[in-house]
Amino acid sequence: MEKLRILAESAKYDVSCSSSGTVRSGKKGMVGSTVGGVGICHSFADDGRCISLLKVMLTNYCMYDCAYCINRRSNDIKRATLSVSELEEITMEFYRRNYIEGLFLSSGVVRNPDYTMERLAAIARDLRLVHRFNGYIHLKSIPGCSQELLNQAGRYADRMSVNIEIPKEESLKLLAPEKDHQSVFQPMRLIQQGVLENKEDRRHLRNVPHFVPAGQSTQMIVGATKDTDRDILNMSSMLYSQPTMRRVYYSGYVSVNTYDPRLPVLKQPPLVRENRLYQADWLLRFYHFKVEEIVDDQHTNLDLEVDPKLAWALRHPEAFPVDVNTADYEMLLRVPGLGTKSAWLIVNSRRFNRLTSYDLKKMGVVMKKAKYFITCHELTRCQGFAIPDPIVGINELRPERLRPLLISKAQQKRAAAEQQLSLDFKDETDRT
Repeated sequence: MEKLRILAESAKYDVSCSSSGTVRSGKKGMVGSTVGGVGICHSFADDGRCISLLKVMLTNYCMYDCAYCINRRSNDIKRATLSVSELEEITMEFYRRNYIEGLFLSSGVVRNPDYTMERLAAIARDLRLVHRFNGYIHLKSIPGCSQELLNQAGRYADRMSVNIEIPKEESLKLLAPEKDHQSVFQPMRLIQQGVLENKEDRRHLRNVPHFVPAGQSTQMIVGATKDTDRDILNMSSMLYSQPTMRRVYYSGYVSVNTYDPRLPVLKQPPLVRENRLYQADWLLRFYHFKVEEIVDDQHTNLDLEVDPKLAWALRHPEAFPVDVNTADYEMLLRVPGLGTKSAWLIVNSRRFNRLTSYDLKKMGVVMKKAKYFITCHELTRCQGFAIPDPIVGINELRPERLRPLLISKAQQKRAAAEQQLSLDFKDETDRT
């Protein structure tokens, strides 16, 4: 239990599994509990099911000395290592007690990448073949390991990931001199090659086993370097152009190594910025936006007060108002307050009748935002039983007057608190 506590604590900074802690005590008629939430996290399947995972490291010893990592070689922290058999036993016992449905396994790099990756692959192989474990397995691939070991791990893992951490090469070299982007992209390409070859084989042979069927994911740290949101989103867009990349996760930098002068001094993690990046990521993946539309030369960082779609709409009043009864699907997706589901409902419903604001509310449109950017069947809006008022849109109010109406006081306070964080980056020449 002491090893498990140490290694689960060391693994918590890796967010590429959509994790959140949980504690459930035992109840009469129920099987098991979550042992105080040690190492238990949540992931989500494509169909929306929540899957409880054992999130743990094989070891927190590491040969690298990355400035941003709690497990860096030079840190004086408690270290622990689980043997292959110990980790297999913990996984199976947790599964039998209904604590978990799967495993998220990462590791520090010990001896060399091949030695570490061989142990991770052995755990996945034994769980599948010896223990007959059919749950979800997510393995971290180790940069620099051989293609043979990656292929072996990919035959037994559902998802594999390798973290980029820093979006620009020069920033990565500053904080992690022993790493480079090439060492990260190489295993990504090998996994992608294996997935594509496996898909081709399965077209011709029925019984070919799957290879990383859930694809790849990666993680970038937000706020540890001077890199802008534009740099981060450009990297994400490039990764999403690859056919096997499923998710890019963004992790607000936590000041775990405050003694290192290469790192910024933060009062708290940049959580608002992290949230805005996830929203922008959603626009790239599902709303047909391009990076240069979300961030550009004049706006290299995302607006902390408003979400990226609303920020784009306020910068482009000429694109509005949008008539919901005639606009195409792509334009509807750009209206603040409309999501993919409501835009789809609008396109399919207006074939039978002209839509009104009442219809839009029933479809889930957030009229508090959308009313300034759309027109529909009626040209006026009623307030209770009063005389109808003329619709006032973004072009009548002007963006600078509309913006305060759409920002709550809570949003203003959160954005102001984050803007007051001290980002004290020091150059190499400043260090003594």
